[in-house]
Amino acid sequence: MKVLRTSEAAFADLPDYPFAAHYVEVNTQGTPPLRLHYVDEGPRDAAPILLLHGEPTWSYLYRKFIPPLAAACHRVLAPDLIGFGKSDKPASRDDYSYERHVAWISDWLTQLDLHNITLFCQDWGGLIGLRLVAAFPDRFARLVISNTYLPVGENIGSGFDGWSAFSQATPEFKIGRIVDGGCNRRLTSAEIAAYDAPFPDERFKAGARQFPLLVPVTPDHLSVAENYAAWAQLERFEKPVLTCFGEQDKVLGHLDTEIQRRIPGAKGQPHCRIDASHFCQEDQPEQLVDLILNFIAAQT
Repeated sequence: MKVLRTSEAAFADLPDYPFAAHYVEVNTQGTPPLRLHYVDEGPRDAAPILLLHGEPTWSYLYRKFIPPLAAACHRVLAPDLIGFGKSDKPASRDDYSYERHVAWISDWLTQLDLHNITLFCQDWGGLIGLRLVAAFPDRFARLVISNTYLPVGENIGSGFDGWSAFSQATPEFKIGRIVDGGCNRRLTSAEIAAYDAPFPDERFKAGARQFPLLVPVTPDHLSVAENYAAWAQLERFEKPVLTCFGEQDKVLGHLDTEIQRRIPGAKGQPHCRIDASHFCQEDQPEQLVDLILNFIAAQT
């Protein structure tokens, strides 16, 4: 396996991203050890808040979440998925699979031995994060779920179909512009450059290119059986679950009601839809931080 690693110089002086870098080596069957980067701010002995990004972003997406959550005396962790951010990037698209992504983040989670976790997940952060909850339910205290779902071989809408087709057809995968297009507000040129920073050329984008093809939206996709098994666990998860989806998300914004219906812990919670598109973390960071803090406070 050929593995690429973005130079640290690419991340110099990013706006609003002053966080110290932390690394662990993660392992899964059939791959060499890979270096995974994560942000880890706030008191180490506090209950953790885990922020999981998706496609094609990285922990920079949470730059406006991390300081206020840490200031509220929470330990805040934001890993970069393998293939993204400061984490290692296997160079071949064939090196990426849904199950490998779950295994890499599972290894990171268990190496850090995190417990009493509040999870905030969006996009692929949910496809992976909800699998973690199903595998390690005792490690999670509550879930805040935004603009994501756990498909089991069914079509999830024309919005995703359009995105998937575009992701494979476009000759140049312009990461920063893609993120900008998934927001209500317009990102600054510096913010767009920060989303581009992990990907100095197309060779570094194998994971980002492959991710849309890994979503199990047909019965023939891999990971359908694993997601069915995960739902069987989630349908027994009774700890608090809150959905907060973007009203203008045309890809996944309609799937919150299925989560509310299927996970017992979602019953009776103050679910909401907010004035945001797909990348709600860019559109409404302050509102989402308040929502997370209030949700934690409601159970303590």
